[in-house]
Amino acid sequence: MMMENALVLIVEDEPEIVEILETYFGREGFRTVSANDGTTGLAHHLRLRPDIVILDVKMPGQDGYEVLAALRRRGDTPVIMVTALAEDLDKLQALRIGADDYVVKPFNPLEVVARAKAVLRRTRGRDAGNAIRVGPLMIDLNAHTASVEAINGQAALELTRTEFRLLAHMAGSPNRVFERGELVDACLPEGEALQRTVDSHVSNLRRKLASAGADGLVTGVRGVGYKLVASYR
Repeated sequence: MMMENALVLIVEDEPEIVEILETYFGREGFRTVSANDGTTGLAHHLRLRPDIVILDVKMPGQDGYEVLAALRRRGDTPVIMVTALAEDLDKLQALRIGADDYVVKPFNPLEVVARAKAVLRRTRGRDAGNAIRVGPLMIDLNAHTASVEAINGQAALELTRTEFRLLAHMAGSPNRVFERGELVDACLPEGEALQRTVDSHVSNLRRKLASAGADGLVTGVRGVGYKLVASYR
């Protein structure tokens, strides 16, 4: 995922802190979504697949350490802990569980954004060369390219940024049906947050896939949304 317009999930129970972080991340071109407790944060993470998580420790219900442990059982989404707990043991616990960085409150929001950028650059480098392959489809998340295996080699797909996000998002969970609302939240930039807009982008995406020889790779599910078919071909 390119740095610009990356999705930041902010899990924090203090509304004023959420507002500050959303403002500063927004100024730098990030998209944001927030949750005021750990349970909601985990649900957002599963549904939206954010690029990075900003996670408080002391929250009602599940605390940040429990949420971080759950995130690490799912995968390696970058996580920055933002908390008032400043003791070394607290930091060590967070890092031991799998946090990528740790910021102590009160903080400078510009520092949080800078650290998020640094973590994303570092994790992108760690994951360099990673690709998603589903049937004839190959997606390189780092190069932001997609192609379809054809008789004469790989046919490159000329996709818009939104079309690429939609394709990569669905390819991350083949055969899962994504509701239109989910695709709006996860893939469409601000200003395009209308569910009918998804239909237009997906229609263009399907047309380009068909031209490359992969007609039927992305299918619609009436009244629900869309899915990418893992057993294609």
